[in-house]
Amino acid sequence: MQKSSLRWDDLRLFLAVVRYGRLVSAGRATGLDPATLGRRISALEAALGVRLFDRSPQGYAPTEAGRALIDHAEAVESVVDAAAAELGGEGDRLKGTVRIGAPDGFANYLLIDACDALSRANPDLQVQVVALPRMFSLSKREADIAISVSPPSAGRLTVRKIADYQLHLYASRELAARLGPLAGIADLQEVRGIGYVSDMIFDRELDYYALLGRQSEPALTSNSLIMQLRWCVRGAGVCILPDFVAREHPEIVAVLEGAIALTRSFYLVRHQDDARVARINRLAEAVVEHVRAALAREAPLGAAGG
Repeated sequence: MQKSSLRWDDLRLFLAVVRYGRLVSAGRATGLDPATLGRRISALEAALGVRLFDRSPQGYAPTEAGRALIDHAEAVESVVDAAAAELGGEGDRLKGTVRIGAPDGFANYLLIDACDALSRANPDLQVQVVALPRMFSLSKREADIAISVSPPSAGRLTVRKIADYQLHLYASRELAARLGPLAGIADLQEVRGIGYVSDMIFDRELDYYALLGRQSEPALTSNSLIMQLRWCVRGAGVCILPDFVAREHPEIVAVLEGAIALTRSFYLVRHQDDARVARINRLAEAVVEHVRAALAREAPLGAAGG
């Protein structure tokens, strides 16, 4: 294939399908109907002589050749974005899509203000938040920015520590009142625990009960922090929660605050190739700024028996 036949517009559409995974969503983002977009992708594959996507009822997944093209396409995208920002006459206005992958607690309690503020200031910017309790693969382009509770040690990634955060053991006010004064962790042996499903904990930093020396798995478990929180609010048991989550719920209080106190950290992870993408840079800065400010305000909500 001649180099001149590979155009930026083809790469733009290719990246949209990679990021959205479906022609309907990618077409909506690019202004094309799904049938037209599908034909454009097929034409690109024919021009290159390789299959870029595996098609299935679940959507479009990049093949090995498709994954190899992603880095090159995003490098071109970075140059185009930089040129548009410098010469386009719209100042610092951002366009395009940025996807953030984050644990559900972080997404629901710490990302809202940062994403809202940047979106309001940049009407042509689409911010996507994927809130799932797992690690995100930046090499597979599942997200442009990933939030982690431990820094990854492999891959072509840049890692930035955002801030530390605190966790305590919480119970509903009614349950705390029934328990009365607690002398130590041993007083909780007969109290139901709430936590993560042990074989679905995606990061060892979240295996709180093992770190506390509690041998048995909690009675109520979920891979979702939000579901754990809802159980705790309803008085179903005691749960280790981040203080930034608990402070939003006056129905719960910290118990054994002096005996059970954990510190963890959040990290912002990016692919090295995105260093020149203005919209990712700006959203990353907004996330760090807003999250640091929010965590600086955190404190255990009330206290009982500790």
